[in-house]
Amino acid sequence: MSVKRTTIVLFDVDGTLLSCGGAGRAAMRSAANALLGREDVFDFRFDGLTDYVIARRALVAAGREPSPAALDALIDRYLESLDPALERAPAFRVLPGVTSLLDALQGRGALVGLGTGNVERGARAKLARAGLAERFAFGGFGCDHEERAKLLEAGARRGRALAAGGACQVVVVGDTPHDVTAARAIGARVVAVATGRHDESALEGAAPDAVLSNLEHTRALDAILAA
Repeated sequence: MSVKRTTIVLFDVDGTLLSCGGAGRAAMRSAANALLGREDVFDFRFDGLTDYVIARRALVAAGREPSPAALDALIDRYLESLDPALERAPAFRVLPGVTSLLDALQGRGALVGLGTGNVERGARAKLARAGLAERFAFGGFGCDHEERAKLLEAGARRGRALAAGGACQVVVVGDTPHDVTAARAIGARVVAVATGRHDESALEGAAPDAVLSNLEHTRALDAILAA
């Protein structure tokens, strides 16, 4: 007799669920200007990085010691700037297929959470702007750990607690090779979606279980729920 498994799905946010239209970078630049007196400390791409890694790199680029206190101060100022930046971002949008996919996963009994480098308050702010905040009861966040694999472990652990025992399958959905590598590190299945900065060829090179052009149609649901 086959044992029914609960599927725990951990979604990345930026580039996977949403396009924030540059709001996150704008808020980080505002925070750096306020605390460091300069904005030219973000000459790198944010995709796939956790908020604390981004803050650490900014502090080092500014010649500052990335102490826990300095990191927390920069993240706190970033969060203060994020809501206004989100409101001002004209290109903010929910990515194709996301809402219908979340409906379908809920209908199949999956536990849907987050696996994101955003700190939780930042992730919730972005999701609230999209009207999706109530869709995700748990997750792993950049405030759990700077390393993506560690924060995914935290999200998976919280999902298993909600599953209340029994067999679970963890599936990570993300838009960067970092998501694939981190998912593999925790023994999860991983579905990569080319709605961020990485095209399908680049994602295939990371060897996920499936690569999708977007999260539309039944192919996304089938890829996530595959045995």
